[in-house]
Amino acid sequence: MPATTNLLIVKAKVFAASAGVFAAFLFACPGQAAAAPADDASIAPLIALDNAVEAVAARVTPSVVNVAVTARVAAKAQNFGGIDPEDLPPGFQQFFFGQGGQGQKQQPQIEHGVGSGVIISSDGYIVTNNHVVDNATNIQVMLDDRRVFKAKLVGIDKLNDIAVLKIDAHNLTSLPWGDSTKLHPGQTTLAFGSPFGFFQFSVTRGIISALDRPNPYSEDLRKPGAFIQTDAAINPGNSGGPLVDARGELIGINTFIISNSGSFAGAGFAIPVQIVRASAEAIIKTGTVHHGYLGITMNEVTPENADSFSLPDATGALVSDVTPDSPASKAGLKNGDVLRELNGKKIANSSALQVAVSQIAPGTAIDLGIIRDGKPETIHVTVGEFKSDKDEESDSADAGEHASNKLGLTVADLTPEIRQQISLPERIHGVVVENVRAGSPADEAGIGRGSVIISVNRHTVQNVEAFSKELHAVAEGKNVLLLVWANGGAGYRIVHPESGTPDDVQ
Repeated sequence: MPATTNLLIVKAKVFAASAGVFAAFLFACPGQAAAAPADDASIAPLIALDNAVEAVAARVTPSVVNVAVTARVAAKAQNFGGIDPEDLPPGFQQFFFGQGGQGQKQQPQIEHGVGSGVIISSDGYIVTNNHVVDNATNIQVMLDDRRVFKAKLVGIDKLNDIAVLKIDAHNLTSLPWGDSTKLHPGQTTLAFGSPFGFFQFSVTRGIISALDRPNPYSEDLRKPGAFIQTDAAINPGNSGGPLVDARGELIGINTFIISNSGSFAGAGFAIPVQIVRASAEAIIKTGTVHHGYLGITMNEVTPENADSFSLPDATGALVSDVTPDSPASKAGLKNGDVLRELNGKKIANSSALQVAVSQIAPGTAIDLGIIRDGKPETIHVTVGEFKSDKDEESDSADAGEHASNKLGLTVADLTPEIRQQISLPERIHGVVVENVRAGSPADEAGIGRGSVIISVNRHTVQNVEAFSKELHAVAEGKNVLLLVWANGGAGYRIVHPESGTPDDVQ
């Protein structure tokens, strides 16, 4: 199963076990009477529990779906003698790969994977994880009754790892929303999905082990946590499946596990439904999600450091870094400030603050109650909009470059530096492709990052302005003929544009 559809697995530290585990079985010996079966009265509570779990499982299973994905994954440059060109310093790459230091790029690879999802409306809206459908070129959904539908990706929330799909079906059994703010450790949970991609529509039972677990994503500390931890078995392939309570209400979306082996080891994690619902409803309504952003890095307040910051207790979020020119910086927040309140409501920890801020609409004015050098203050902040590093790169490129959602690509003017990087002959002119949206018309046509578009509908394009002009001249619903330089040669590509899409980058 490819990484794009695999369950996110966080490797845990191995702890040595100090005691073995023993099991003993008692068998009846010849001539010895077998134990009498328990009477119904003595096991009535267990039977009642079984009946209750069976009833919940029967109600929930029709809302669970199997998500099969075909994904296009970019291949790395070819290794030479076991050397990955990306591991070489730039000054040494030319000795292995020639001018520009580029290895021979392979064509994008097609991979297949399976995840899970849950129906949230009777007319075919489905929630799953973004990492289940990342880079997908084709998504198939199988229902509990074994009907299969092609699914459309409505939108994604990368920050919270949420995606919404839509299938052309009606009168489906949907799962009711629960309330993850009212959960408590020890409550019964049931996890549904397709473990390992083969065992569709499985159910496991456990309890809520803990709440408000922090973000495990080391690559971006800005992503919120607040995960539900459960000991209901979750394995690769369960990603995107529902976690429900004893009422059969959706309380979370199964997302990752912590394991030494890559399989379930007693600690599974789900995105709480308060986050899932907000993201899903925004995606269904507008196709996208806009998250609030302050621009700070936070540490937890602990009993050990509370005294150092003159705090009355170990609650709040400790500011350890402030991003320059961010909303927090403009409002005057500083390292060492401890955020204690948001609009008059107490802040339990940094994770709770991240979740709360992420759900505030950008442009909203908020009041932060802080303690600075032992003294309480109120800071007024206008919330900004969260953007991933890739989004920020695209925004900076958009200032002087053109992007087209109809094709699903972003282009830029050629520069001497770019020519050298992609080993482009001087005789070739056009615009260079900087980004291609997965599953877009350009992606389907085989156009990749680093390709050069020479002409649009047989009209040469020397720069971004000319490219934009030619693209706007294409009538709605008409195909676009592109002459593209890639892999050392030029070739024509027919692209089928998306209709009714504004000309800006997604």
